[in-house]
Amino acid sequence: MTKSSNERQFRPVAVPDVELGGFWGKWQDAVCNSTAETLLDRCVEAGMLKAIDVNQASPGVVIPIQPWGGTTQMFWDSDLGKSIETIAYSLYRRPNPKLEARADQIIDMYERLQDKDGYLNAWFQRVEPARRWTNLRDHHELYCAGHLMEAAVAYYQATGKRKLLDIMCRFADYMITMFGHGEGQLPGYCGHEEVELALVKLARVTGEKKYLELSKFFIDERGTEPHFFTAEAARDGRSAADFHQKTYEYGQAHQPVREQTKVVGHAVRAMYLYSGMADIATEYKDDSLTAALETLWDDLTTKQMYITGGIGPAASNEGFTDYYDLPNATAYAETCASVGLVFWASRMLGRGPDRRYADIMEQALYNGALPGLSTDGKTFFYDNPLESAGKHHRWKWHHCPCCPPNIARLVTSIGSYMYAVADDEIAVHLYGESTARLKLANGAEVELQQTTNYPWDGAVTFATRLKAPAKFALSLRIPDWAEGATLSVNGEMLDLAANIRDGYARIDRQWTDGDRVALSLPLSLRPQYANPKVRQDAGRVALMRGPLVYCVETTDNGEDLNAIVLPRELPAAETVVLKDLNDAVALDLKVEREETSNWGTPLYRQAPAERQVATARFVPYHLWDNRGPGEMLVWVQSDK
Repeated sequence: MTKSSNERQFRPVAVPDVELGGFWGKWQDAVCNSTAETLLDRCVEAGMLKAIDVNQASPGVVIPIQPWGGTTQMFWDSDLGKSIETIAYSLYRRPNPKLEARADQIIDMYERLQDKDGYLNAWFQRVEPARRWTNLRDHHELYCAGHLMEAAVAYYQATGKRKLLDIMCRFADYMITMFGHGEGQLPGYCGHEEVELALVKLARVTGEKKYLELSKFFIDERGTEPHFFTAEAARDGRSAADFHQKTYEYGQAHQPVREQTKVVGHAVRAMYLYSGMADIATEYKDDSLTAALETLWDDLTTKQMYITGGIGPAASNEGFTDYYDLPNATAYAETCASVGLVFWASRMLGRGPDRRYADIMEQALYNGALPGLSTDGKTFFYDNPLESAGKHHRWKWHHCPCCPPNIARLVTSIGSYMYAVADDEIAVHLYGESTARLKLANGAEVELQQTTNYPWDGAVTFATRLKAPAKFALSLRIPDWAEGATLSVNGEMLDLAANIRDGYARIDRQWTDGDRVALSLPLSLRPQYANPKVRQDAGRVALMRGPLVYCVETTDNGEDLNAIVLPRELPAAETVVLKDLNDAVALDLKVEREETSNWGTPLYRQAPAERQVATARFVPYHLWDNRGPGEMLVWVQSDK
């Protein structure tokens, strides 16, 4: 039995049941005001609606076929799906009849496009119909279906409209006939995982276990021998050895999933697979999947993750390389990968609250994923380096625009990651100004009001709203960094040490209307040093405050940021509220700065640079490049 093995099943709260204010409310407003419509506009500009509109001639190949045998145009269904999902979540916060009508129009187009047997994919219906189901390894058919399924669930929950949900149920029903070990069926799975977690969402909203079974099939089949991708290539007349990346590790299909011990390959694919595995582990109480995931979790977080929660250092495979290979200036750390890590971490909490997962979820959310969206919601990062010489800037669109809708849908659904419920327990994984409406299996209906200015301030209070007294447990995460945290119920201090379970303070009691819980999380400034095996960070230090990683920018500190030297003993930091950056808290510290102006002409010399006392301003990393362009640095020099 694994550490996480138990009979509890925690499921996330539905997005409509959590209303956000404060920090996350501002980000959701940015998506409602700009991003949701921007995504749709740019999808239209790219030609995506023409691709699904059967009343127009097919646009054919708009983005040329690449050497790997496909084109990013094959993924357009996924981009539209994530955009519709973002619109759905935005409608919870702010009704927008015009935007909803545009989404309805797209859904109508998909209804007309769908084949009678249920199949739905713009590329393989309108451009290459003869190639349907011939190259699951490379062509993303099930991946696109998964994103449309997620959109269908979100749109149904947001609007009550079933059309897209019914469309995707028909497609899923068709998949059940297509995949399996029966005569004429394909014993296969997608090269780019995603459909696995989407089918779980579909099952949960419809109550249909058959969709769980299909998800479980895809997970159980992955990497088994005889290898499906090898047989598929032979049937299709392709070389089984000559393909993109030339290793099944790229799509985590090199071994059966329960035998995998090292996180390898394409980072986003890995995160989506592990998310689906964790969902199935929760639904089936599958300890073998949980055990495999725990091993993979430790492999990622102790050897292959940036301090930001960014993952996948290499652009060449959009993924993982060697242990402790974490370059800063060339870090790929795709926004989608950190979004995927948030997905995975949240699902690892499905079998019970555990700080080791929730802490990383928070770290990746604030520092790995959120940088992908500008404060005005209009520009984006695809890759997220931890150092820039001033040439890395946010862009309006991308030839593979997966990241903008991914971070947008995460931001607008963040309430469902904050809270989870079991039969008689409420878990609070993330902190933020919010009101959650929760229903427990024992029939208790609880409204939980969370008041806080987190992450800028560590004071968090909860007030209960109950129609009748109810007995349940409230579990609050105490972050590993929150040394000296305190907790009280109705003014009475609790002994945290006596009430901690897996990093959560568990308060099991009879609750009444108006009960008040006060949590204090000290936000001390913390120096962070990398494992000496990370050669790129040798002699360097990074700063964190609460869940946030900080950096220095040219905007505040001028050029030559590499000349900043942070003392070994951190000086007291002065906090400054930046009105132009969503009221973010910046940190002013006394540092030393190497003189670069009086070095002279030699490139090298015997004496080191002289130093002067200076003040450096550190800002939250997720907000960099929202002001003037310039250099940026997370890991600064550390004094010996």
